Amino acid sequence: MLMNQQNRTAFLDEIARQLGREVRKMPSESKPPVNSYPQTRLTDKTQDELCLEFMEFASTQKVKCVLSRPEGLIGDLMSLCDEYGGTPVIISGDQRLADLGITAALKEQFDAWEWNPDKGEENIHMAEKAKVGIAYAEAGLTESGGIVLFSAPERGRSVSLLPETSIFVLRKSTILPRVAQMAQRLHHMAQAGERMPSCINLIGGPSSTADIELIKVFGVHGPVHAAYVVLEDC
Repeated sequence: MLMNQQNRTAFLDEIARQLGREVRKMPSESKPPVNSYPQTRLTDKTQDELCLEFMEFASTQKVKCVLSRPEGLIGDLMSLCDEYGGTPVIISGDQRLADLGITAALKEQFDAWEWNPDKGEENIHMAEKAKVGIAYAEAGLTESGGIVLFSAPERGRSVSLLPETSIFVLRKSTILPRVAQMAQRLHHMAQAGERMPSCINLIGGPSSTADIELIKVFGVHGPVHAAYVVLEDC
């Protein structure tokens, strides 16, 4: 340990000598940020404007966006499922989907499989076979056109990862300007002592990569298609 400390000191002394200054024992004071855009950009928008920009940006990432009124929500979802191949369909066990009548409607129309943590590996096998997976998004992010998912036992990650198409149900009132506002929400949850999700996923459309020569290719590691159904609740 003593030798390591001596080597470290000698190494830092040599670096400082090469830079022509004393060895710094304390970090330098941070420079003030150039602007506050990471926290404030898009925060001047109304909820209608945020929703419009969110859907416009998401469309550039090959996400199909449908703005749906409550009375048309089920019909819009059925149409999307048909468009993307229909059965088999898997749906998250999220209670909010059940409360909207989506879970029951999909079971009746498509014999959809509902994710159930008690079924273990069988859930994953069903997700692998599914044409369409449906999940409930916690929030949308206008800056990127992406959505946010919180993990939970009844909301298996495979529902939005393994099927050929992912469809996300999102309330218009939960569309945020930027990821900074999502971080604030998580901070408030922590301060209030709420249980935090073990995993938070930010999803910005179908699977894609631009690793090779910066040419973007869709449908590489996950869903080939993605769609958002934005529920007009405000």
